[in-house]
Amino acid sequence: MVSPFPYSLDNKRYHTLYYHLKRLFPERRVGKAAVDAGFTCPNLDGTRGTGGCSYCRSGGTEFAESAALPVREQVERELLRIRCKWPDAGAIAYFQSHTNTYAPADRLRSLYEEALAVPGVCGLSVATRADCLPPDVLDLLGELNRRTYLTVELGLQTIHEETARRIHRCHGTDEFLTAYRALTERGVRVCVHLIDGLPGETEAMMLETARAVGELRPGGVKLHLLHVLEGTALARDWRRGALWPLGREEYVRIVCRQLELLPPETVIERLTGDGAGDVLLAPRWSRGKRAVLGAIDCYLAEHDTFQGRLYLHAPARTANNAHTAR
Repeated sequence: MVSPFPYSLDNKRYHTLYYHLKRLFPERRVGKAAVDAGFTCPNLDGTRGTGGCSYCRSGGTEFAESAALPVREQVERELLRIRCKWPDAGAIAYFQSHTNTYAPADRLRSLYEEALAVPGVCGLSVATRADCLPPDVLDLLGELNRRTYLTVELGLQTIHEETARRIHRCHGTDEFLTAYRALTERGVRVCVHLIDGLPGETEAMMLETARAVGELRPGGVKLHLLHVLEGTALARDWRRGALWPLGREEYVRIVCRQLELLPPETVIERLTGDGAGDVLLAPRWSRGKRAVLGAIDCYLAEHDTFQGRLYLHAPARTANNAHTAR
């Protein structure tokens, strides 16, 4: 059966990262090579706050190599991992851990160039906060964007300021919008991170966030399920019964309704987070990632809906990369 969704190579009813990368790099598969470059965060070191966001275990990731290793060696190890599955694959060096523009521009240039110099690397993805993009860093990102595939991943999570205070985000939605515009004015592709199930948020609030982000027409969106992780402020709330994570059916419905509100051109780079091993406290059902993705596919098909069905189209205005994939 042919999918009613045009940005698809299979039966998906949303714009997958696989489809996006296949169009950019048709000659080979491309994976993400996670990097921990040893950054900290202004929400950890006291510049904006301490302790980080309430859901965050100090901003790190269980997937990147050790920050004690040089960036080049981390990327090379990740390429070996990726090529166990796809022998001729390329990689996007994904600066994932903590805030990856939180350093002087000269240091950032050195680290990014070190990753780009690894044979097989065909681009960069840089995860950061909206309050860590001063003019010289923005100019550096604009320069890199003119010669490689670049995505800047901005953590928004929610447009609702009360929720942002609850989760200790320590920057406002207005700062996010300023950073988003500064990046897109330089032609940089932006992927916006959203989290469903944040404390105090209703389904209507989550849909409102998706609608507002859709109006920006970002290059990509990552939708995350709120995880309660050991060692976080949320873990304390969960243990005392003050936090109730979303159920699987509820999450699937919300995600599918959010997809309807996002423009079809926006790449959906994630639909649920990976289970965080033995530090995941709740919801335990999220460990079954394939089952969650399958349930999303089934919901979209059963309700005969797809990404962008309820999106009100405006004249095309996208922040695509200026380079041509080679």
